[in-house]
Amino acid sequence: MPTPPFRADHVGSFLRPKALIDARAAFKAGEIDAAALRAVEDEAIRGVVKFQEDLGLQGITDGEFRRTYFHTDFLLQLDGVEEAGGTAVHFHQHGGKELSYAPPVMKITGKIEHARDIQRADYEFLASCTSRTPKVTIPSPTMLHFRGGRDAIDASAYPDLEDFYTDLAAAYRAEIASLADAGCRYLQLDDTNLAYLCDDTQRENARKRGMDPDELPRLYARIINDSIRDKPEDMVVCVHLCRGNFRSSWAAEGGYEPVAEVLFNELNIDGYFLEYDDPRSGDFAPLRHLPKGKTVVLGLVTTKLGELESKDDVKRRIEEAAQFAPLDQLALSPQCGFSSTVHGNDIEVEQQAAKMRLVLDVAKDVWG
Repeated sequence: MPTPPFRADHVGSFLRPKALIDARAAFKAGEIDAAALRAVEDEAIRGVVKFQEDLGLQGITDGEFRRTYFHTDFLLQLDGVEEAGGTAVHFHQHGGKELSYAPPVMKITGKIEHARDIQRADYEFLASCTSRTPKVTIPSPTMLHFRGGRDAIDASAYPDLEDFYTDLAAAYRAEIASLADAGCRYLQLDDTNLAYLCDDTQRENARKRGMDPDELPRLYARIINDSIRDKPEDMVVCVHLCRGNFRSSWAAEGGYEPVAEVLFNELNIDGYFLEYDDPRSGDFAPLRHLPKGKTVVLGLVTTKLGELESKDDVKRRIEEAAQFAPLDQLALSPQCGFSSTVHGNDIEVEQQAAKMRLVLDVAKDVWG
């Protein structure tokens, strides 16, 4: 039986159906209660599970249908974390258009603690809907550091940042233990920060927040390793590096070279979902650092545009990547989720399905 990450895989989020978007709006307006919203979510998740299974996927997610944002819905359930406005970011779109958007910033207002199970009930529901491998996606612990830095972490709660890193990792270990106990064996950490550290502008912004962009990859590897150190032997953990994904736009550019050595050799994980859908992700040369026993899932099929890539082009790109890393340590997926936020990318449902069919077809041709 194949093990994750699969030759044909995906990042996790799918376009939300209209009934779900309407139910969320009704809940926000106070027209329905949480139980009614969850019932609509359950029905939508059954649908997206069937969609994935019918396509032939082995790794199955709930489409992130219970979330508004890929990160905040999870992080705000940790004690000591609050949302504090947004940081204005210029997101870029194909064709040169810009989109102004202020993603929520998390502030640390007290001691970080894992006070309750966060994803367990959601995982258990997903597992009850599929006989294949359920995958849980959660934000990387680094998401509580990079965007705000020292200024976003209350100095009276954490005069010494080492204590913050320790508590953060402990909270993640508790959540991962809860998921493992429920049966989860495929976990993905979504991390924009390691990808942002490949972008000159983002690196400069980090310096302005008092951080050293050359040291951050090592710090982040240490935090992630500490967070997953007690996971069961048979739990596969992957990380997805993202340069921003909001309504078909992105926030960062640049190849993986600045983080590659640490990413592949100091991060104790099993696989990497890497964006490689267009030139802003750089070339495949950083893959030369990939050690034996780890898999890179090449995100060669874009989720930002509806136009379908050609099979031959995708295969040619896999051949290029295989010049730097063994073909048997590579796999294929879309470059990101289709809906990292509730808003979704500017792409049609049928185009989403066509993209996934392309991934499956090419993976079958290349790896059998």
